[in-house]
Order: sequence, then C-alpha cells, then structure tokens
Amino acid sequence: MTKIIRIGTRDSELALWQANTVQKSLQNLGYKTQLVPVKSTGDLVLDKPLYELGITGIFTKTLDVAMLKDEVDIAVHSMKDVPTALPKGIVEGAILQRANVKDILVHNKGIDFLQTTGTIATGSLRRKAQWLHKYPKHSVVDLRGNVNTRMQKLTDNDWSGAIFAAAGLERIHLKPDNYIDLDWMIPAPAQGAMLVVAKEEDEFCREALSHLNHKPSEICVHIERAFLRALEGGCTAPIGALAEVEEDYINFRGALFSLNGKHKIEVVRKVKIGNEEGFGEACANQILNNGGRKVMQEIKAEIN
Repeated sequence: MTKIIRIGTRDSELALWQANTVQKSLQNLGYKTQLVPVKSTGDLVLDKPLYELGITGIFTKTLDVAMLKDEVDIAVHSMKDVPTALPKGIVEGAILQRANVKDILVHNKGIDFLQTTGTIATGSLRRKAQWLHKYPKHSVVDLRGNVNTRMQKLTDNDWSGAIFAAAGLERIHLKPDNYIDLDWMIPAPAQGAMLVVAKEEDEFCREALSHLNHKPSEICVHIERAFLRALEGGCTAPIGALAEVEEDYINFRGALFSLNGKHKIEVVRKVKIGNEEGFGEACANQILNNGGRKVMQEIKAEIN
C-alpha cells in the first residue's frame, strides 16, 4: 500500500468533515491518504439561484475535472449534489452508510407563523415547491451558500425560518435547538448519503473504496436516483424520493411538484429486496403517466 490516495473535496466545513471521515476509514484499513481541497463554481457564485447556474453538477464538476487531470485520485460528495450520470471515466467507488434523511426547519422566533403568514428561505426548488404546497400563503426567498453561511444569513435576516438537511447540520454540530423536523417533506434523492468516486481505470482506489460501501444504503439511493433520472430528462425539477429498507422489503415514496407547489403527483410503492431492478424507473413512469409529463413540460418552459 505504497500509493498515497489523494482525496479531492470542496473546502467548506461540511465537505471537509465528509472527506476526513473517508480519510479516517481508509487510514484505518492501512491506506495512506492526502486531502486536496478545491473550490467549486457553486461555492463561488452565491448571488443566483442554483437552477440559473445550470444546477447539474455545479458542486461536483470542479472535482471531476481535477480527477480526470490526475490532480486527485478520489472525490467525496454529498450524493444528492451528484448528477445521475457520472462523467465518462469516473465511477462510484463507495456509498457510505446513510445518515439522517430529513429536512428540518430552523426558525427565528417560534413557529406561530405556520398558522398565518411567513417568509421561508431555501435555495432548493424541491423544498420551495413542497413548502408552498403545504403553506400557499407563505413566501419563499432564495438562500445560497454553505451551511455555515446559510445559518448566519438566517440570523441576520427577519425571515420566519430556513430549511436545511438535518444530516449536514448534525455532521458539523451546527444543529440548533430552535428547529422542527419536517416529517411531511420528501427529501432529495440520496439525501444524507455520501458518495466517493474514483477513476474507472484506477483498480487500486476502487479496491480500497469497496471496503467502505454500505450495501443497504447503495440499494436505496440507486432506486431514488433511477427515479430522478427517469423523471428529469436533463431538466432540474422539484422532485422528492425516499427508499427505505424494512425487513425484506424496500418502501418507496416519491413525488413531482410544479414550481409553484400547486400541483403534486405522488407514488407510494414497495418491492421485495432482490427484485428492485427497474423499480425506480417504474415508479417514475407511474408519475409521468399520471400527469407528470405535462408538469415536466411546464417546468422546462418556466426554467428555460
């Protein structure tokens, strides 16, 4: 094990936490490693909503390029940020055991506003659409930046609250007391999961990463991402998906929303473990055949 595995990562506190977690796991297995932090376009451009930047791969592209230029050997990502189609020559190396999948609302002055009107901050089309679906009298403002920046912006503004992924705040011990779980909100596909990618030709790193893979998490996020891929067709849309193992079955819940949250098309199904091939696509087709094609056409027209 003489090769030093260079671990590419974004340089935010959360990204570095994730990369350090992978580094420790590899070092515990006897591998030598080195962290290589880089800044992504998504971290540098904070004055535009993500969908205006061309969201697909905005947080991962810089690391993909670094890997293909042989500046890093592997890269660690929040899996929900990773496009469903990886660049040519880059493959999944490991999906670590999934953390908390929930979205949470961090509120400024209590939650009485839920019964009246309020202003919620989020940079996510999915969270915005689901919030407006449940609270149509509320307004939603754009919120960008890493989790530390977004928490500070919430403190500095007179918003009612902001929506975060629970896992991100928990990982860097930033989860405050003034929050509520949004159990009704369907998370992003692969939310709470960490993905490590490697070059397809790099057998040494692929072998090393295979020891970190968590099979139940892999099965669930692959179903969610297959659902996302079949629905999106290359277009960013408000899509939620969650697959969870329960004994011998995988329970799945997915939904597509219109951008304004008025329309919601949902699917709830389960499949026996071992029979999940094509399941994500089948759930997506159920949505598409139940009015989803029309909603997707409207979303593409609005975004483009």
